[in-house]
Amino acid sequence: MAQKRRGGKAAGFSTRAIHAGEERRRYADSITTPIIQAATYTFADTKDIEAYTRGGKERFEYGRYGNPTEKIAMRRLANLEGAEDAVVFGSGMSAVTTTLLTLLQSGDHMVITDDAYKKTLEFCNGYIQRFGIECTVAPFGDYDALDRAVQDNTRLIFSESPTNPYLNIFDLERLREIAQKHDVLTLIDSTFATPLNQRPLEWGVDLVIHSCTKYLAGHNDILAGVVLGRKELIEEIRKLHKAMGGVIDPHCCYLLLRGMKTFALRVAHQNETAQRVAEHLEAHPMIKRVYYPGLPSHPHHEIAKAQMTGYGGVVSFDIRGSLAIVKRFLDNLQLCFIAPSLGGVETLITHPGLVSYYDKTREERYALGITDTLIRLAVGIEEAEDIIADLDQALECARGQK
Repeated sequence: MAQKRRGGKAAGFSTRAIHAGEERRRYADSITTPIIQAATYTFADTKDIEAYTRGGKERFEYGRYGNPTEKIAMRRLANLEGAEDAVVFGSGMSAVTTTLLTLLQSGDHMVITDDAYKKTLEFCNGYIQRFGIECTVAPFGDYDALDRAVQDNTRLIFSESPTNPYLNIFDLERLREIAQKHDVLTLIDSTFATPLNQRPLEWGVDLVIHSCTKYLAGHNDILAGVVLGRKELIEEIRKLHKAMGGVIDPHCCYLLLRGMKTFALRVAHQNETAQRVAEHLEAHPMIKRVYYPGLPSHPHHEIAKAQMTGYGGVVSFDIRGSLAIVKRFLDNLQLCFIAPSLGGVETLITHPGLVSYYDKTREERYALGITDTLIRLAVGIEEAEDIIADLDQALECARGQK
């Protein structure tokens, strides 16, 4: 498994993104990890059964408990994040919910920040309380409030960094200090950052979650999630994962492995493109404000500089004018697709108010910071000049139709 150079030095990130987790010689001498499309695995005889059940022989038994293609994906993800172990899921939300239900039990309390993914907040504010688990929502960036929110029965603190849609950056050193003070676990959803730009485990975070659907797979064609961290914590999560059945199928694992081979190249390009787009939009007369951690104007720019090596491929911004102008802008785009995801090779753009928060009243949306004029852009791997040109012409069309 080509993870080290001659002399014992660790191989580079791009090299590990291609090779980590794989044996050099593979089935049928294939250059790619094969798709093992099997739900069950045979035993040669009863001695083989006992070697597995009593002797700890490493092998596969049933698809819900593991698959050879999945195992390679799991190893590679752990390697890139710098984790001892990982569990791969059929979606990012499955990773979130299974992890929380593993670590929390009736009578426990958790803290989550308010600038988290909508479905994550819904699960923590609603469904999880059916199990007798309390949840406090703390304002993002108010570390004194976060500290005060911790109770005697608090088990963990959960946040995202960067967040959606404002790209807020959590100060991971402050998080570690608060967690150590109260002896609680920490969990960061690092989907927007990716392991290339930020590795929270290196800052003392206990567990990291990614929606692999996004940058890690990178082609808008699969759903997948992963949780990574210390072996003892991951093993507990793996036990519940086997029972709940939120497994990923072998073909998705194959596509995830394929995506990771170009992951470092894609994300580096997206970092550069997003920075250029953010700087261009910030100078545009039709744009009221741009939210991107690579800009000095972002409130958490200095934190991002300290703990990130790149600022990601998502840029959020407010357009000057009304909802009608925003709709005309979106309707006149020719390159960017209107779609709710991110991290793929195609540039996607979405209006959170119309898409993610359509079920909220205007007053409820505004209380959450989701305004009529807020746009989230997820750059793909097209040329930056082409993305900028498309944004410019759409803005000009919207302005001309006032």
